[in-house]
Formats: sequence, structure tokens, C-alpha cells
Amino acid sequence: MYNIAVVGTGYVGLVTGTCLSDFGLNVICVDNNREKIEKIKEGIIPIYEPGLEGIIERNAYYKRLSFTTDIKSAVEESDVIFIAVGTPPAEDGSADLRYVKEVAADIAKYMNGYKIIVNKSTVPVGTGRIVTEIIKGEMEKKDIKHDYDVVSNPEFLREGSALYDFTHPDRVVIGTQSQRARDIMRNVYRVLYLNETPFVETNIETAEMIKYASNAFLAMKITFINEVANLCEKVGANVQHVAKAMGRDGRISSKFLHSGPGYGGSCFPKDTKALAKTGRDNASPITLIETTVKANENQKRLMAEKIVSSLDGVKGKELAVLGLSFKPRTDDMREAPSITILNELAEKGAKFKVYDPVAMEEAKLVFENINDKIDYCKDEYEAIKGSDALIIITEWNQFRNLDLDRVKGDLKQTYFFDLRNIYERELLEQRGFKYIAVGQ
Repeated sequence: MYNIAVVGTGYVGLVTGTCLSDFGLNVICVDNNREKIEKIKEGIIPIYEPGLEGIIERNAYYKRLSFTTDIKSAVEESDVIFIAVGTPPAEDGSADLRYVKEVAADIAKYMNGYKIIVNKSTVPVGTGRIVTEIIKGEMEKKDIKHDYDVVSNPEFLREGSALYDFTHPDRVVIGTQSQRARDIMRNVYRVLYLNETPFVETNIETAEMIKYASNAFLAMKITFINEVANLCEKVGANVQHVAKAMGRDGRISSKFLHSGPGYGGSCFPKDTKALAKTGRDNASPITLIETTVKANENQKRLMAEKIVSSLDGVKGKELAVLGLSFKPRTDDMREAPSITILNELAEKGAKFKVYDPVAMEEAKLVFENINDKIDYCKDEYEAIKGSDALIIITEWNQFRNLDLDRVKGDLKQTYFFDLRNIYERELLEQRGFKYIAVGQ
């Protein structure tokens, strides 16, 4: 059995370490944030992911999963070391690799034998070579020699469904030139291998490209149906019917064909920009992705314009907003459409009563500049009561079956903005609402 270290206890690192420990492996999760580590030890989990807390508790109890700030001991005691630190976007759109480089240097300092260093963070093509050179350089400085292999093993986790995605993946990608590393990585993922999960084994550069190409394609698919939705509104078509018919085509599939206010989160915005930057840097621009990035930002602004136009201005009006996180089942506010929409409306004089099941504390930080215009409510109905319009931005399940009679009675006006198309127009209009959706 191999000992595993996972450096970084953010979203990817914490899920990866926890799930590998649940596979029966001994896992040490490392982070340089002492307060964060102490809180995890106390059972206070830094991210919201359904089911994660219970699995951490179980594996910590059986001593398969531990947490530390001591990267030296973690490296020395482990055979396979995952790098799962953040790669935030730089101003030019590229991925900021400073944390990856720092961890690579730390690993090199404390190597005491053969190690496999696994890039789990989302990194641009060429990062594997960079990590290899950093480790080589650090060992030469210290005049030490140990064998090592670098592997690219990208993650494909959806926030809100990460545990299922890790344990039931569509594929496991392993990028390495080393047969020794390849065999060990198969053993790390032995549970999935025995379950006949497809393994894609390739070189490091290809594995790195697979991650970016996958996310960029999905982002492009979302943006495509959003632009079709905007055209549908102009010509009198219904985008939901269009998407349903398209999705019946096996070459297209129905996934990610749901029109709305644009994509957000920690992956699609960052990864599309990074891939576009890589294309420009290599004189091979990916123009479809360049356009996708611009169109997605425009989609968010179009939602605000739709609201302003329908209400004949929003100055002095109070708007009920349901859902702030970029998607359901997460508290992640990164690049959430709600940020652009609320800021645009606030500039035009609107005030807000908002509710999200789990993202309220994150939202207070994100909306620091307009918090004086926001009333954070205890539930959806408190937000609705006395408001001039209702806006659904994130499609949490509890918003799919609102008491419409109560909603109508509590609203000052009957404007119902359904930016996720989760209600039927006929039903809402029969109840007397002025129903405004996307692409209808």
C-alpha cells in the first residue's frame, strides 16, 4: 500500500485526499495555513460540499486521513505527492503558477527516496516540465540525488457533485513517460481500475491539454445555447424546445444545453482564459474560446439589461434575488453571474433583498462595495415580501416549487424573472405573473 500526501486543502485537494483515504489509502493532507488545518481537525470544513464532512470524520477516525502543516514530514513519509494548490488567473488571463512552483521546490528539499509528484492542480501545458526542472535544480543545489517522476493527473470535479465525480469518473487521465509511475498510479486508483473506469494513459503535455480542452468545450457549449436563446427571443422561438431537440441528437447530447445568465465558478472562467492565453502565446489562437469568454461576460450584462428594460428602470425599486452562488449545492461565489447582475442593477439605483441557502457569508464579502443596498434575508419568502420583482439567479431545488399564491400576494408587482427557466410560462401567466425567462 502506498502512502499519499496531498499538498493544498482547497476544493480539489480536500476532496482528493478524502476520497483516496476512503479507498483505503493512508493520506496526509498538507497546508501552510495553520488556522485552516486546526479547524479541519476540529471538524470545521472550509468548503461546502454535500457529504464531505462525514467522509472526513470517518477516515480521520480510522486514522487513514490526517492533516498537518509540516510538509517536510509529509514528503518524507509519502510515496506519491499530489500538488493541489490554487492556480488563480493573472491579469493577462494566464494561470498563476507561483504556488505550484513553491510546492515543487519544497518537495525537492525534503525528498528522501523515489517519489512520484502528481500535478492535480489545473495547470497550462508545459507545467510538468517546469516542475521537473524545479525539482532537478533544487536537488543539484543540495547535492542530493533521488529518482522521481512527474505525472499529470487532472481533476474533473463538479462542485456540488465532487464526491460522486471522484468515485464514479468518466475517465482517469494519467500523463507520464514513466512505466514505473504509470503502474503506481494505477494502484493508487486501483478501486476505480477494478470497477473498469476508462484510463487514458498519455504523455504529460497531452494530459494537461485534456483538462483545458474539456472545460473550454463545455463553456463554449453553454455560451452557444445562451446566444441561441438571445436570438430565440428576437424571432419568437423557444430555446427550451430547441435545446431539447438538439439534445436528442447523440452527437450533441443534452448536457450543458441549458440557457441562463452565463457560466461562473472556479473552473470555466479561469480555464477558458488560460487556454486562450496559451493559444496566443504559441501563435495558434483558439478564436472560438476567445469569443466564448467575451460572449459569457456579455450574457451576464444582458440579464441586467433585461431586468431594467422590463421594469422601465430600477431606480428606487427593491428586488428580491434568490440564489447568489454560481450554481446550486455550493457556496462558491467566484465569477458568479449574480455579481455582475447585482452590481449593474445597483449602479442604476436598485436595492435588493437576497437569499441563498449556503452562500450568504461569501456573498457579504463579494458584495462589500454594495452591502449598504442589500438586505440579507432568512429565507426566500422574507426576500420576496414587499419587493417590486422576483429574480431567480441560481436554481436551488427549493426555488423550483415556490408557493406561487404566496409569492404573488407578497410582491408589490408581479414581475417574475426566471433566469434559469425552471418554471413554465403558461403556469406563471395563468397565475397573473409577468413572466420573463431566457430565450422564450
